[in-house]
Amino acid sequence: MRVLLSVTDKTGVADFARGLHALGAELISTGGTARLLRDAGIPVRDVSDVTGFPEMLDGRVKTMHPKITGAILAIRANAGHVASLQEHGIEPIDMVVVNLYQFEKIAARTDATVEELIENIDIGGPTMIRSAAKNWQDVAIVTSAADYGPILEELQQFGKLSKETKWCLACDAFRVTADYDRAIAGRLAQIGKEAEALPAVLDVRVPRRMALRYGENPHQQAALYSAGTTGIAGCEQLHGKELSYNNLVDLDACWQLVSEFSGPAVAIIKHTNPAGCGENESLAEAYRLALACDPVSAFGGVIGVNREVDEETASEMAKLFVEAIAAPGFSDAAMTILQAKKNLRLVRVKQVVDPIVVKSISGGYLAQTADLPGFDRATCEVKTQRQPSDVEWKALEFAWKVTKHVKSNAIVYARAGQTVAVGAGQMSRVDSVNIAAIKAHLPLKGSVVGSDAFFPFPDGLEKAVEHGATAFIQPGGSVNDGKVIEAADRLGVAMVFTGVRHFRH
Repeated sequence: MRVLLSVTDKTGVADFARGLHALGAELISTGGTARLLRDAGIPVRDVSDVTGFPEMLDGRVKTMHPKITGAILAIRANAGHVASLQEHGIEPIDMVVVNLYQFEKIAARTDATVEELIENIDIGGPTMIRSAAKNWQDVAIVTSAADYGPILEELQQFGKLSKETKWCLACDAFRVTADYDRAIAGRLAQIGKEAEALPAVLDVRVPRRMALRYGENPHQQAALYSAGTTGIAGCEQLHGKELSYNNLVDLDACWQLVSEFSGPAVAIIKHTNPAGCGENESLAEAYRLALACDPVSAFGGVIGVNREVDEETASEMAKLFVEAIAAPGFSDAAMTILQAKKNLRLVRVKQVVDPIVVKSISGGYLAQTADLPGFDRATCEVKTQRQPSDVEWKALEFAWKVTKHVKSNAIVYARAGQTVAVGAGQMSRVDSVNIAAIKAHLPLKGSVVGSDAFFPFPDGLEKAVEHGATAFIQPGGSVNDGKVIEAADRLGVAMVFTGVRHFRH
């Protein structure tokens, strides 16, 4: 057996090569890999000895030679191929062990130059990988250090690799080169005139992280796909039974909401809508404020927290049945308290800002830039004769941040640091106003109202004032803005236009 080894990531390659040598394999290698093997006392032959041609062009040309590619691509069952090898003095290569230049490591640097990116594009590596994978029935292609151990075990036990093993290795190899080319194309597209917020080609390719028991309903299959360790998709589960599809969707909703706040904040989510949200210097108090909004709907929901959960907050949370809690961390005391609830899922989350949001529709995908704009009082415009008080301004800012995360048509009654009532997902905005009031567990008198889009008619504002609202925040932009402003002045309430709409479907 002849084996060619040429790896950038040299993890475990010396032990693998030693095991192959012990099985009688002849080892061929390049540059740094050959030096590593020699330093480890493992006999190895340089590629240049095989080709009769030295490495050149600063290492750009090493393995692209008929005595290498021909040795890999020749089909052993093809008499013509075998004759060609004999005619040109080429010995077959039976295994190729290759991993590629770490382009993605360089590409992750925002200061990487075009020259650096180009120099870290591997040419010979993908050529060998694709050649070996194409000739999979005769050549084993090894692209991952995770395969070294199982391959040695199979060779030691059976003396050769099975057809099934070679096929799986080939499939993995084609995925490696596909991912590599995607990484190159994606990074280079960010440079110069091609850079744009939404790419010309939407390329979504991530590995399956885990299979889920089922989807939104038991008759649906589901899985989680993630390539990283940030956000809900990359969360670390610390306790509880496995996460469900609906858990993950709701956890993402609450994590996105609490990420809006700089102060300690807690969100309780039920079916992707806030049952309550609170912000306070005390995390435990923020939780109590959130729960007070709608303790009935909070039952069986999920909780998002933007601070490490402490003992006091955990003690409060433990009184309610919830499905899952997402936070940047949990103190030891908090873990002890919450782990007593065996079915409660606890996940640790690292913050992430996704620049693009993707949604599937029948026959395709929709992509948009993320709805990132936060609240800026300086860009708001007071449209009424009455200015909001300082207390109302704080409440309006809070209401606006929460409204952004409520399904449209969205209405949020709030006070500073606390949701008072939420109306979500109605076909009519005035219905959202009324439903929120009907569901309210807290007094609405003196609250403010956030609306994710404009009031199309004065009726929604008028109903909210009847329920006790004193100030409003909305984008504006309706043909009836004048009538709505007139109604606000007539009723003596304050109203602020943000100029930014926050629909969420």
